[in-house]
Amino acid sequence: MGEPGAADPLDRPWESGMFKKESEGKSWLSETGIENDEVADTKNHGGPEKAVFAYPSAHYPFWQKKLGTDQMGIGAMGENFVITNVDEYAICIGDTFEIGEAIIQVSQPRQPCWKPARRFHVMDLALQIQNSGRTGWYFRVLKEGYISGGGSLNLIERPYPEWTIAACNEVMHFYKEDLRRADELASCHLLAPSWRRTLHKRLRGQKSSVGKRVYGPNKEA
Repeated sequence: MGEPGAADPLDRPWESGMFKKESEGKSWLSETGIENDEVADTKNHGGPEKAVFAYPSAHYPFWQKKLGTDQMGIGAMGENFVITNVDEYAICIGDTFEIGEAIIQVSQPRQPCWKPARRFHVMDLALQIQNSGRTGWYFRVLKEGYISGGGSLNLIERPYPEWTIAACNEVMHFYKEDLRRADELASCHLLAPSWRRTLHKRLRGQKSSVGKRVYGPNKEA
Protein backbone atom coordinates (compact mmCIF):
# COMPACT_ATOMS: atom_id res chain seq x y z
CA MET A 1 0.00 0.00 0.00
CA GLY A 2 1.00 3.62 -0.32
CA GLU A 3 2.44 5.96 -2.92
CA PRO A 4 6.17 5.92 -3.72
CA GLY A 5 7.78 9.30 -3.15
CA ALA A 6 4.81 10.77 -1.28
CA ALA A 7 5.63 13.94 0.65
CA ASP A 8 3.58 12.91 3.68
CA PRO A 9 5.13 9.89 5.45
CA LEU A 10 1.62 8.62 6.19
CA ASP A 11 1.09 8.22 2.44
CA ARG A 12 4.31 6.35 1.69
CA PRO A 13 4.55 2.63 0.82
CA TRP A 14 4.10 0.13 3.63
CA GLU A 15 3.26 -3.51 4.17
CA SER A 16 0.85 -4.92 6.72
CA GLY A 17 -1.11 -8.03 7.55
CA MET A 18 -3.66 -6.14 9.63
CA PHE A 19 -6.32 -6.02 6.91
CA LYS A 20 -8.34 -9.06 7.99
CA LYS A 21 -11.37 -10.70 6.45
CA GLU A 22 -13.99 -12.76 8.23
CA SER A 23 -13.12 -16.43 8.13
CA GLU A 24 -15.83 -18.95 7.36
CA GLY A 25 -15.82 -22.56 8.39
CA LYS A 26 -13.07 -24.22 10.39
CA SER A 27 -9.50 -22.95 10.65
CA TRP A 28 -6.46 -24.68 12.08
CA LEU A 29 -4.96 -22.91 15.08
CA SER A 30 -1.30 -23.78 15.61
CA GLU A 31 1.26 -22.58 18.15
CA THR A 32 2.15 -19.69 15.85
CA GLY A 33 -1.33 -18.63 14.78
CA ILE A 34 -4.28 -19.26 12.52
CA GLU A 35 -3.74 -21.10 9.26
CA ASN A 36 -3.45 -18.74 6.26
CA ASP A 37 -3.26 -15.65 8.48
CA GLU A 38 -0.31 -13.55 7.33
CA VAL A 39 2.09 -11.40 9.35
CA ALA A 40 4.13 -8.77 7.51
CA ASP A 41 6.54 -7.80 10.30
CA THR A 42 7.62 -11.10 11.83
CA LYS A 43 10.21 -9.36 14.04
CA ASN A 44 7.62 -7.47 16.07
CA HIS A 45 4.44 -9.41 15.42
CA GLY A 46 3.38 -13.02 15.48
CA GLY A 47 5.22 -15.90 17.08
CA PRO A 48 4.16 -18.17 19.95
CA GLU A 49 3.56 -15.33 22.45
CA LYS A 50 1.45 -13.39 19.93
CA ALA A 51 -0.26 -16.26 18.18
CA VAL A 52 -3.73 -14.72 18.39
CA PHE A 53 -4.70 -11.07 18.82
CA ALA A 54 -8.10 -10.43 20.41
CA TYR A 55 -9.99 -7.15 20.49
CA PRO A 56 -13.33 -6.32 22.16
CA SER A 57 -16.05 -5.32 19.71
CA ALA A 58 -17.47 -2.92 22.31
CA HIS A 59 -14.53 -0.53 21.77
CA TYR A 60 -15.41 0.33 18.19
CA PRO A 61 -18.23 2.81 18.89
CA PHE A 62 -15.75 4.71 21.09
CA TRP A 63 -13.22 4.93 18.27
CA GLN A 64 -15.83 5.85 15.67
CA LYS A 65 -16.96 8.77 17.80
CA LYS A 66 -13.47 9.87 18.82
CA LEU A 67 -12.01 9.74 15.32
CA GLY A 68 -15.16 10.79 13.52
CA THR A 69 -15.15 7.87 11.10
CA ASP A 70 -17.33 4.86 10.38
CA GLN A 71 -14.30 3.07 8.89
CA MET A 72 -13.18 2.09 12.38
CA GLY A 73 -15.23 -1.09 12.63
CA ILE A 74 -14.83 -4.80 13.26
CA GLY A 75 -11.37 -5.92 12.16
CA ALA A 76 -9.94 -2.40 12.03
CA MET A 77 -7.34 -3.17 14.68
CA GLY A 78 -6.17 -6.25 12.80
CA GLU A 79 -7.56 -8.65 15.37
CA ASN A 80 -7.85 -12.39 14.84
CA PHE A 81 -10.65 -12.76 17.39
CA VAL A 82 -13.48 -10.27 17.77
CA ILE A 83 -14.47 -10.64 21.42
CA THR A 84 -17.87 -9.77 22.88
CA ASN A 85 -19.02 -9.29 26.48
CA VAL A 86 -15.53 -8.84 28.00
CA ASP A 87 -12.83 -6.18 28.00
CA GLU A 88 -9.41 -5.45 29.48
CA TYR A 89 -10.86 -5.31 33.00
CA ALA A 90 -12.29 -8.81 32.72
CA ILE A 91 -9.36 -10.70 31.16
CA CYS A 92 -6.25 -11.65 33.11
CA ILE A 93 -2.74 -12.85 32.33
CA GLY A 94 -2.73 -16.64 32.35
CA ASP A 95 -6.45 -16.98 31.72
CA THR A 96 -6.78 -20.29 29.94
CA PHE A 97 -9.68 -20.94 27.60
CA GLU A 98 -11.01 -23.77 25.53
CA ILE A 99 -12.18 -22.75 22.05
CA GLY A 100 -13.20 -25.42 19.61
CA GLU A 101 -10.54 -28.12 19.76
CA ALA A 102 -7.84 -25.71 20.93
CA ILE A 103 -6.71 -24.40 24.30
CA ILE A 104 -5.33 -20.87 24.48
CA GLN A 105 -3.84 -18.71 27.24
CA VAL A 106 -3.60 -14.94 27.69
CA SER A 107 0.06 -13.92 27.39
CA GLN A 108 0.22 -10.10 27.29
CA PRO A 109 -1.59 -6.86 26.47
CA ARG A 110 -1.09 -5.50 23.02
CA GLN A 111 1.35 -2.63 22.67
CA PRO A 112 0.13 -0.84 19.55
CA CYS A 113 2.62 0.10 16.84
CA TRP A 114 2.60 2.74 14.11
CA LYS A 115 0.59 0.75 11.59
CA PRO A 116 -2.95 1.58 12.78
CA ALA A 117 -1.89 5.23 12.55
CA ARG A 118 -0.79 4.71 8.96
CA ARG A 119 -4.01 2.89 8.10
CA PHE A 120 -6.30 5.62 9.47
CA HIS A 121 -4.02 8.59 8.85
CA VAL A 122 -3.92 9.62 12.51
CA MET A 123 -0.33 10.28 13.57
CA ASP A 124 -0.74 9.59 17.29
CA LEU A 125 -3.28 6.78 17.03
CA ALA A 126 -0.96 4.23 18.66
CA LEU A 127 -0.60 6.52 21.67
CA GLN A 128 -4.35 7.09 21.76
CA ILE A 129 -4.94 3.34 21.80
CA GLN A 130 -2.31 2.82 24.49
CA ASN A 131 -3.49 5.69 26.69
CA SER A 132 -7.15 4.73 26.39
CA GLY A 133 -6.45 1.27 27.78
CA ARG A 134 -8.42 -0.19 24.88
CA THR A 135 -5.47 -2.22 23.68
CA GLY A 136 -6.76 -5.75 23.34
CA TRP A 137 -4.52 -8.68 24.23
CA TYR A 138 -2.67 -11.71 22.87
CA PHE A 139 -3.06 -15.43 23.38
CA ARG A 140 -0.48 -18.19 23.23
CA VAL A 141 -1.66 -21.63 22.09
CA LEU A 142 -1.31 -24.48 24.56
CA LYS A 143 -3.13 -27.05 22.45
CA GLU A 144 -3.50 -26.86 18.69
CA GLY A 145 -6.80 -27.66 17.02
CA TYR A 146 -9.58 -26.53 14.74
CA ILE A 147 -11.61 -23.45 15.62
CA SER A 148 -14.48 -21.70 13.88
CA GLY A 149 -16.14 -18.30 13.90
CA GLY A 150 -19.02 -17.71 16.25
CA GLY A 151 -17.53 -19.97 18.90
CA SER A 152 -17.28 -19.24 22.59
CA LEU A 153 -14.34 -19.00 24.96
CA ASN A 154 -14.78 -21.33 27.91
CA LEU A 155 -12.62 -20.35 30.89
CA ILE A 156 -10.91 -23.34 32.44
CA GLU A 157 -8.26 -21.67 34.64
CA ARG A 158 -7.50 -18.23 36.11
CA PRO A 159 -4.19 -18.32 38.04
CA TYR A 160 -3.62 -14.54 38.25
CA PRO A 161 -6.95 -12.78 38.85
CA GLU A 162 -5.08 -9.73 40.15
CA TRP A 163 -3.31 -9.17 36.82
CA THR A 164 -6.01 -7.99 34.49
CA ILE A 165 -4.97 -6.59 31.13
CA ALA A 166 -5.99 -3.16 32.45
CA ALA A 167 -3.72 -3.56 35.51
CA CYS A 168 -0.79 -4.61 33.31
CA ASN A 169 -1.28 -1.57 31.07
CA GLU A 170 -1.32 0.70 34.12
CA VAL A 171 1.99 -0.68 35.41
CA MET A 172 3.66 -0.54 32.00
CA HIS A 173 2.45 2.83 30.78
CA PHE A 174 1.13 4.99 33.64
CA TYR A 175 2.80 4.16 36.95
CA LYS A 176 6.38 3.77 35.83
CA GLU A 177 7.78 4.99 39.15
CA ASP A 178 6.00 2.26 41.12
CA LEU A 179 8.82 -0.26 41.16
CA ARG A 180 7.07 -2.51 43.67
CA ARG A 181 4.21 -3.13 41.27
CA ALA A 182 6.65 -3.52 38.39
CA ASP A 183 8.51 -6.18 40.36
CA GLU A 184 5.28 -7.98 41.18
CA LEU A 185 4.19 -8.01 37.55
CA ALA A 186 7.64 -9.11 36.36
CA SER A 187 7.31 -12.07 38.74
CA CYS A 188 4.17 -13.30 36.98
CA HIS A 189 5.63 -16.31 35.18
CA LEU A 190 2.80 -16.52 32.63
CA LEU A 191 3.41 -12.97 31.41
CA ALA A 192 5.14 -12.93 28.01
CA PRO A 193 8.97 -12.89 28.27
CA SER A 194 9.25 -9.61 26.32
CA TRP A 195 7.11 -7.81 28.90
CA ARG A 196 9.08 -9.33 31.76
CA ARG A 197 12.37 -8.23 30.17
CA THR A 198 11.11 -4.66 29.82
CA LEU A 199 10.05 -4.59 33.45
CA HIS A 200 13.35 -6.04 34.63
CA LYS A 201 15.18 -3.30 32.71
CA ARG A 202 13.05 -0.73 34.51
CA LEU A 203 13.93 -2.30 37.84
CA ARG A 204 17.61 -1.95 36.93
CA GLY A 205 17.11 1.75 36.25
CA GLN A 206 17.13 1.53 32.47
CA LYS A 207 14.64 3.75 30.68
CA SER A 208 13.00 2.92 27.37
CA SER A 209 11.32 5.05 24.73
CA VAL A 210 8.12 4.18 22.90
CA GLY A 211 8.75 6.63 20.06
CA LYS A 212 10.04 4.09 17.57
CA ARG A 213 7.12 1.76 18.24
CA VAL A 214 4.29 4.28 18.17
CA TYR A 215 5.57 6.56 15.39
CA GLY A 216 7.98 4.41 13.37
CA PRO A 217 8.41 5.69 9.80
CA ASN A 218 5.26 7.81 10.11
CA LYS A 219 7.23 10.61 11.72
CA GLU A 220 10.41 11.92 10.16
CA ALA A 221 13.30 12.64 12.51
